Amino acid sequence: MEKEENKRVLLGMSGGVDSSVSALLLKEQGYEVIGTTLELFVGSSCCNQNTYLDAKNVCNALEMPHFTYDAKKEFKTCVIDDFIGCYADCKTPNPCIECNKYMKFGFMYEKAKELGCQYIATGHYAKTEYSKEYKRWVLKKSNAGKKDQSYVLWNIPKELIEHILFPLSDFETKEEIRQIAREANLKVANKPDSEDICFIPDGNYKKFLENNSNIKPKQGNIVNKDGKILGTHTGLYNYTIGQRKGLGISNPVPLFVLGFNKENNEVIVGEENELYKKEITVSNINLLLVDEIRDWMEVTVKTRYSSKEASANIKQEGNTIRVVFDEPQRAITPGQSAVFYIGDIVLGGGKITEAV
Repeated sequence: MEKEENKRVLLGMSGGVDSSVSALLLKEQGYEVIGTTLELFVGSSCCNQNTYLDAKNVCNALEMPHFTYDAKKEFKTCVIDDFIGCYADCKTPNPCIECNKYMKFGFMYEKAKELGCQYIATGHYAKTEYSKEYKRWVLKKSNAGKKDQSYVLWNIPKELIEHILFPLSDFETKEEIRQIAREANLKVANKPDSEDICFIPDGNYKKFLENNSNIKPKQGNIVNKDGKILGTHTGLYNYTIGQRKGLGISNPVPLFVLGFNKENNEVIVGEENELYKKEITVSNINLLLVDEIRDWMEVTVKTRYSSKEASANIKQEGNTIRVVFDEPQRAITPGQSAVFYIGDIVLGGGKITEAV
């Protein structure tokens, strides 16, 4: 089942080469394309004056309209406050996932409907298509290998999937995208990618937390699992599970952060073998492929954007999913997302709450 042609689509544009080439490809496919840039955070890497100008210039070159929308209030509530709350609760968040759910595929979709658009589109490396096997529209991996971004899209509303276009789904390399931009004389063809969290362009999330929340440096003890004091820390938010450097501890064997005792303001450390866990609990579930997981199901699981998929069995238990890996996994971190795949289809995902 193919999406109908010649429909109106609202394209999210960051001023980068991916969304710019997406605009070009959609126009070539016969869509009526409207570009939009969301104003999310003053001074961020994805919505500043240069971003707006680059996006608008591309739209002008392609003879398509471009709108900006002020979404700073919504972004603060849905993304920044969640980011701060996770660190305050000793969790490590992925703000891109919240942004995709609430902003790009929430706020932007509402704007699309106001503009009479049948579809929304972004420059993500992912794919949507109708599955005859599952009798529904599904979210799939793109052909981009390591650059595939399906992991950060697990939390989008499943009813939107049939209204989403990913023009870059079949490209394997970024150089292919840049070459298309060069041939079309788009000025953003060689614009570098932004790798940082958009609202922390200097990458210093600790300074951001201290300047924008009640999270401040607070000294406490670094202990082992038996409670023995091995050193001191400068604040729980300065550490993440699996961290080895910066502990300031002299020990015969390397020590790693295993977890936290928030009540006692303690960082818990141990040897590397203690980082491996075979079972996790996942909450805040969003299932895209099925409505419910009634029995044990074999899947592959990614527990970080950059991690490899691992084989596991999963089972839904009320509002949580129990995940049992075939082999123990290293440094699983509460606050990160566990995303479940069946082949190249995204089954769904959730937030990691506990690892045992």
